Amino acid sequence: MMVETPTVLEHPLGQALPVQGKAPRVAVYTLGCKLNYADGLSIRKTFEDQGYEPVSFEEGADVYIINTCSVTDKADRKCAKVVRQALRYAPNAQVAVVGCYAQLRPDEIAQIPGVTLVAGTADKWRLPQLLPEGGAHRVVRRPIQEALDFVPAQSWGDRTRAFLKVQDGCDYPCSYCTIPAARGISRSDRMDSVIQRAKDLVKNGAVEIVLTGVNLGDFGKGKGDRDRFPQEPRQGLDALVRRLHQEVDAERFRLSSVEPNLLDEALLLAVKESPRFVPHFHIPLQSGSDTVLARMRRRYRTDLYRERLLRIQELFPEVCIGADVMVGFPGETDAEFEACKNFLDSLPLAYLHVFSYSERPGTDAMAMGEAVTNEQRALRNQVLTRWSLERERHFAETFRGRTLPVLFENEAYPGSKDSPSTMRGYTPNYLRVETVYDPLWAGSVVPVYLNQLVPGCTEVRWSGTIVA
Repeated sequence: MMVETPTVLEHPLGQALPVQGKAPRVAVYTLGCKLNYADGLSIRKTFEDQGYEPVSFEEGADVYIINTCSVTDKADRKCAKVVRQALRYAPNAQVAVVGCYAQLRPDEIAQIPGVTLVAGTADKWRLPQLLPEGGAHRVVRRPIQEALDFVPAQSWGDRTRAFLKVQDGCDYPCSYCTIPAARGISRSDRMDSVIQRAKDLVKNGAVEIVLTGVNLGDFGKGKGDRDRFPQEPRQGLDALVRRLHQEVDAERFRLSSVEPNLLDEALLLAVKESPRFVPHFHIPLQSGSDTVLARMRRRYRTDLYRERLLRIQELFPEVCIGADVMVGFPGETDAEFEACKNFLDSLPLAYLHVFSYSERPGTDAMAMGEAVTNEQRALRNQVLTRWSLERERHFAETFRGRTLPVLFENEAYPGSKDSPSTMRGYTPNYLRVETVYDPLWAGSVVPVYLNQLVPGCTEVRWSGTIVA
């Protein structure tokens, strides 16, 4: 049974009306991960199928969709800011807020002035039918236990790298995480459906396909898959990798984040067998201290993590490996943070994504140990961010003077009066590269000679010369 609660806002808005004779317009703003990005574009597609014209956020739309994240409190706070920005561009627009934050805190979002619709995880795919009429306001949220179906999502058309969602939800009860409560149990697309969607992306111009999911390594083996298809044999991500290589003519495939305990030998060998799966792995770590990992309820310890990375390095000599690391988890002592840093020093990592712990209501972590001060969290974040930048530069330097294939995006980055516009892209092992913009090569894979690192940038980026 759908729970629907009308909410009165401080400044009620009338329903936005498109200009006579013109199609209504829709714009999407996505917060969070690549999976959210794919979801946001697929939600927009439900409006396009109803005759809406997709426009950029700044153009002014009749309907704004804000696809939220709730990994950190910063993502929560940004939602209200994005609503205000949308209404500056189109004061009479309808604003629909969906995503993880909408599932977890719908009544809180409904109090944001200007929000006309809040839809939870199970209902965000039918927004065109849920938009309120005549100035009404609507909150539609079902219990997360009802989010049982897998809904396909992918990006298309606007980038050469397409994100293909193949898995959703998570069965892992990490003590700090709200994702199971926001997205539900682990469930996956059918193998044949993934193959067909990948083929469609290639037909629409995708050069590289990035496989995404909340817990990608759990593809085909989650609780939702067992419940929906109890008689089918369990085929995991390694089987999907092999079928994509055999049946889909994408120039490149890339895995997004995979948990270390799920990055097993079968999956690594499947990737190794396909020259079109690039040598780039992102493997969440969260902490290099075993005591912190235990409190986080992670399903591995540092010994397993190191063993996985060394095996990857053995199979893929020029591999790029990245990791997520969280600092300031409740009770994290100076000694535990130092153990984390020492562990990082021992690993063949090329970069980190560093996050400061953020209190999430309803999680067990909030009752675990003494809170680390915000100042200490910020300091530890700075230490590891600097570590990451130094390690990224060191990794990049090992390729100086090499010629590597780069997939350039279509967009041009403006230069100054003394420098031309540039275009940017990635090598297979995730080195960022820029060169002078040339429409002939935009959106293509091109051999590029790596000249020098771009000075003064906070990200590590090569300046290169096309040698085709």
